[in-house]
Amino acid sequence: MAGNVLPSLGRVKLTDLAPAEGLPSDSYKLSVSTLSQSLAQYSAAIIQFPVSDGALLRSGLDSARLYFHQKASYPAADMVNTNDPRDWCKTSGYYADPQLWLETYDYRPGLTPLEPNNTMEFPPAGLPDIFSLLGKAARDILDAISFYLNLRSSPFTKVLDNVPLRNGEISSSVLSVCCHTRPSFQGAQHHNFTTQEDGQLVMFSDHEHQVDKSLISLVKSDKAGLHIKDFQGRWVLVDEDLGPQEAIVYPGLALYQATAGYVNPALQRTETTNMQSNLFGRCSLAFKLMPKSMTSLSCSEMRDAGHGVEAQFQLPVPVDDFMQRSHPTDQLFNRQSFQSFNFHATQEETRIFNLVLSSRNSLHLMNPVDVGLRVFSV
Repeated sequence: MAGNVLPSLGRVKLTDLAPAEGLPSDSYKLSVSTLSQSLAQYSAAIIQFPVSDGALLRSGLDSARLYFHQKASYPAADMVNTNDPRDWCKTSGYYADPQLWLETYDYRPGLTPLEPNNTMEFPPAGLPDIFSLLGKAARDILDAISFYLNLRSSPFTKVLDNVPLRNGEISSSVLSVCCHTRPSFQGAQHHNFTTQEDGQLVMFSDHEHQVDKSLISLVKSDKAGLHIKDFQGRWVLVDEDLGPQEAIVYPGLALYQATAGYVNPALQRTETTNMQSNLFGRCSLAFKLMPKSMTSLSCSEMRDAGHGVEAQFQLPVPVDDFMQRSHPTDQLFNRQSFQSFNFHATQEETRIFNLVLSSRNSLHLMNPVDVGLRVFSV
């Protein structure tokens, strides 16, 4: 992988990624550079929210802990997740996956979940506000990736939900409130063990290789445990050093398809070690920006921008077909060739970048002596 190497996940302020009219600011270009290199190297990056937004996320996690704590020890049969791919845009309300020791409450605007006895479900608090916050952040991040790829502004608008939704519309995107390994949840425990580099034994679920089918995913958890495979094939604990107003962002399969394989999706797994000793387990808020049904994932924007598009990406793919299809990970991460391109900073831009970075040492950003934006695929 050419160019500078980030010593750790890139940290980017969300306010610096907000698009604005006119020429891009130096802070915007620097943030896009940091984001793109972090996604290329780690398939993930850290997004820093404003203080007020961080408070909202933390209160959402507090509410999630209380919500799952009052749930029954074992879910009813009709609350067990069947993982039917046809339900990819229909999930709403509470369900559980005993084999993964995972409980989830899906919030999807436009759907009102009901309990089996047709009573109203009382969800965790603050979900509409959190959905709006993370949805806006995901779209800004998607636009930043588009800027890096030299696509026109907001190129994915046609496959995204209306903002706001129109009458009768149901959101394709979803906010999942999750709880892993709640001690009082009597799920079937199926785990594998793996050894970290320091020799510490860590426990994971058997179904440890998971890839979101989203465009962009944002995750905020109350304790570390999310591992993502980097470009060298190493599993990295990406949420170990998160601040109170920080969240993890990573690309999904839909973005991989829509960018002709330029943006690799994140291969992930969740650690379950020592969660049983915690009263509430590990709670997280996971927002997935999804393409809407009845549209197609096309690489026309990539072709228009001058990027090479391989044969497997030439034809548009209906979103429903894409979401219901299986995607073997060995085919995704072992592509023999990829297109590459670079953004070369001028001498003046390099000087500005160095000045900006000198005031941001606490963000662990790279030294951009020769700022080169690398291709996301590695």
